[in-house]
Amino acid sequence: MVDYHSTNNQSAGGAQTYMEQENDWDRDLLLDPAWEKQQRKTFTAWCNSHLRKAGTQIENIEEDFRDGLKLMLLLEVISGERLPKPERGKMRVHKINNVNKALDFIASKGVKLVSIGAEEIVDGNAKMTLGMIWTIILRFAIQDISVEETSAKEGLLLWCQRKTAPYKNVNVQNFHISWKDGLAFNALIHRHRPDLIDYDSLRKDDPVTNLNNAFEVAEKHLDIPKMLDAEDIVNTARPDEKAIMTYVSSFYHAFSGAQKAETAANRICKVLAVNQENEQMMEDYEKLASDLLEWIRRTIPWLENRTQEKTVKDLQAKQEDFRDYRTVHKPPKVQEKCQLEISFNTLQTKLRLSNRPAFMPSEGRMVSDINTAWHTLEGAEKGYEEWILSEIRRLERLEHLAEKFHQKAAIHESWTDGKEAMLTQKDYETSTLSEVKALLRKHEAFESDLAAHQDRVEQIAAIAQELNELDYYDAASVNARCQKICEQWDILGSLTHSRKESLERTEKQLESIDELYLEYAKRAAPFNNWMEGAMEDLQDMFIVHNIEEIQGLISAHEQFKSTLPEANKEREAIQAIQAEVQRIAQSNGIKLSGANPYTTITPQSIDSKWEKAMTMVPQRDCALQDELNKQNSNDSLRATFAAQANSVGAYIQAKMEEIGRISIEMNGTLEDQLTNLKDYQKTIMSYMPEINKLEGHHQQIQEALIFDNQYTSYTMEHLRVGWEQLLTTIARTINEVENQILTRDAKGISQEQLFEYRASFNHFDKDHSGGLKAEEFKACLISLGYDVENDKQGDGEFNRIMGIVDPNSSGFVTFQAFIDFMSRETTDTDTADQVIASFKILAGDKNFITADELRRELPPDQAEYCIARMAPYAGPDGVPGALDYMSFSTALYGESDL
Repeated sequence: MVDYHSTNNQSAGGAQTYMEQENDWDRDLLLDPAWEKQQRKTFTAWCNSHLRKAGTQIENIEEDFRDGLKLMLLLEVISGERLPKPERGKMRVHKINNVNKALDFIASKGVKLVSIGAEEIVDGNAKMTLGMIWTIILRFAIQDISVEETSAKEGLLLWCQRKTAPYKNVNVQNFHISWKDGLAFNALIHRHRPDLIDYDSLRKDDPVTNLNNAFEVAEKHLDIPKMLDAEDIVNTARPDEKAIMTYVSSFYHAFSGAQKAETAANRICKVLAVNQENEQMMEDYEKLASDLLEWIRRTIPWLENRTQEKTVKDLQAKQEDFRDYRTVHKPPKVQEKCQLEISFNTLQTKLRLSNRPAFMPSEGRMVSDINTAWHTLEGAEKGYEEWILSEIRRLERLEHLAEKFHQKAAIHESWTDGKEAMLTQKDYETSTLSEVKALLRKHEAFESDLAAHQDRVEQIAAIAQELNELDYYDAASVNARCQKICEQWDILGSLTHSRKESLERTEKQLESIDELYLEYAKRAAPFNNWMEGAMEDLQDMFIVHNIEEIQGLISAHEQFKSTLPEANKEREAIQAIQAEVQRIAQSNGIKLSGANPYTTITPQSIDSKWEKAMTMVPQRDCALQDELNKQNSNDSLRATFAAQANSVGAYIQAKMEEIGRISIEMNGTLEDQLTNLKDYQKTIMSYMPEINKLEGHHQQIQEALIFDNQYTSYTMEHLRVGWEQLLTTIARTINEVENQILTRDAKGISQEQLFEYRASFNHFDKDHSGGLKAEEFKACLISLGYDVENDKQGDGEFNRIMGIVDPNSSGFVTFQAFIDFMSRETTDTDTADQVIASFKILAGDKNFITADELRRELPPDQAEYCIARMAPYAGPDGVPGALDYMSFSTALYGESDL
């Protein structure tokens, strides 16, 4: 039997809220005779099941309660409380007063009576009397039913569904047609007392037999009176819901002892499920952190490798590998790092909400350790990129200088070829006076040519020195060639001086010289040298980085072309000297002995070199124009990149400011905020094509070897960091709202409370920093009614609270810490003592529990979880295989080691 004398007296406000939800019972349904008959019989039986405890009963429900005496007696029996003394008079006024005392007592329990007056009960109004009895049943038999955070009707329905779930042909969805075939009643009895019912023998097509079987077993063995009539239920299209609920509630209270065990098992399952989920999240965090740190450890040495390459092509291959790292390999790791922080924050929030100790990752795997390693990675990444660009410039310069060196060296070696043999010959010893004089003049011309070549030798040496300073990979061969040229040049200088001395010794013997030959030689030699220098300049390679540099080269080339008419006049003048020699010889009948004795430069070689130089001029024009077009194209690439970079940079800056405002000014429910933030995140991610477009422009810039951009202050690295920071910020904001939802759902905080907390927090967050300083937090607490004024007691209380919300003494309180504190202050959480009490119920009040008891009461996986982790019980009252559930429970909450 149900002991209604132990019924809890809930607060009037909470009870009234429930009764207001249930007081809309449709009294018009009582006009249906079938339903009224069912209610009359059920309510009468229910009342008698309690009145018999006082040694009385009723026969007619609307007649026997008219004087109020049995009504007051019924309320005393089911509530366990004393009502005011009834009036024993027979007059109408006495009856009305007694009924009013009963109705006042019902109202004092938070029940709102709608349209039910004492006069109607006294007059025997069946409709109002049944409504009153239903209200009493709701308050004292159904309201206090609680199953997994649901109560009253919903709790009773959930209890029925859970208990009948394993049974075939039973599907409880309501309190009317789901019970017509009688199988649900039999399933409830069989679930708790399988020895009373042979469930497999029941047939769904025989509802009357099923119903009568359940009613008779309940009355005989469970002391539950028969409140329903099988034929009435079967013959009614929709049995009366209130009659069914009243009768089913008797089963609930009859099996309440078993319900306590189920509740205890559910609590343990819930606690164990939380612990298992937290352990899995810890394992996932450790693995993800280890993998990310290992990737960083492997990547940093690659980024710090400064092995020099020999050619620009080899270094560009490294640059392509680095671009693949930036665009392919690194982005997933950025996402993993963000997910790692989110997982860590979510885990810590769940641990706080479940009253578990905070998670401390393995040494070296803290979020701060990962951030430090990531910072080191990005530093190495930046250094590696700068080194690659610097190496490309250095190798380009080296290749240009090496080509220039070998070109000049080849020209010089071509010029010096045979000069030593010429300077060491003794031809002047057997020559005539005129021939000697000619040899002397020839030597003077050679000295002039030699002096002109001094600059080229110095240029060759300077280029070789620069190649050595820039660490050219083939510097050894360059040095060897340069050394050979310098040594040969010294030999030529010494031989030249020796030959000059020899010729000067014989000069006194020379009296005449052909001035025309001499003049030709003197003018032809510098002109020939000028032409060689001009051809060398026309063939000279160039490297420029902007339009201004190529325009400077074009200007210099145009200036050179302007000197060509004057040079052509000099060429014609030199050729005129040779023509004059021929004219004089022919006119005087002189037979020339051969070539000009003062020079090897012939008129034909001058004309040949002139024609060759004239063909090089338009070729140089084309080369310079091609380079100008290239620099114009590069400038266009700079402008295109700058326009996109300026747009992306402004977008990132605007979104960073906007997400800062959103995180402070969020309105609506947390679910609305979360939905809006995720929509906002999708909006931001939809901008990704613009980032990819910018990456494409950046790749074109690098492929074009462009190293500066005067059109924008943004760099690709700066924008990448800004974009990654924007994605991380919106992800963290979403995670904060998700953690607030977890806090609200776990602690039972209402949406209005969260809004109040957010409004109070934002009000005192004057600088919109997302946190409160100590004084701001104190003002916030005072506004919420906490006694933390500036006195000894108030300071002590404030220091206690600060120890909770700011355990690291940073002087800064975050909104999440504020929510955790307020939820802890206003709600209850599972504790180690509660879990111990639940285990004690399952153990039958013993100080230990056995493996069989755990397997019987808990799901298989959680039972095995407990068995594997519980220490053997060492108490004197233990039995073989006894397990210590007390130490296990305290370990779950960090109060001892598991």
